[in-house]
Amino acid sequence: MTTTPAPADLTALTVGQELARTRHELTRDTLVRYAGASGDFNPIHYNDTVATEAGLPGVIAHGMLTMGTAITGLLDAIADPAAVRAYTTRFTHPIPVPATGSVTLEVVAVVGALDAEAGTARVDLTAEVDGTKVLGRARATLSLPDAA
Repeated sequence: MTTTPAPADLTALTVGQELARTRHELTRDTLVRYAGASGDFNPIHYNDTVATEAGLPGVIAHGMLTMGTAITGLLDAIADPAAVRAYTTRFTHPIPVPATGSVTLEVVAVVGALDAEAGTARVDLTAEVDGTKVLGRARATLSLPDAA
């Protein structure tokens, strides 16, 4: 389920403005599909024994899958993916994915700062699973259109 308003007017952003709020269900099937698309077949993403022997709580989602999924709501909200000039994060907590069922990644994208001189906006993304932050300092820099 995704709650995204009509495309954001990038000429009228305000600090604190929520641009997107999304929920993404991750399953083992999601991990298999991502592994096939990315070529990342590290067994910690599909084998519980290997994952626990590595000190993990079980099979975990790929970091890049998490990062890519987290920004999708913002991309939908701005309706212009080319406006994203940078996107960075730190991986703060792995996302265990159960053998059956799913886990929900919840993401909120909020305007954190505006730089009129540079013509950019910083959007802060909060990504959580069951109330635990899984990404830290997740930030996207948007290029703002010239105000006419």
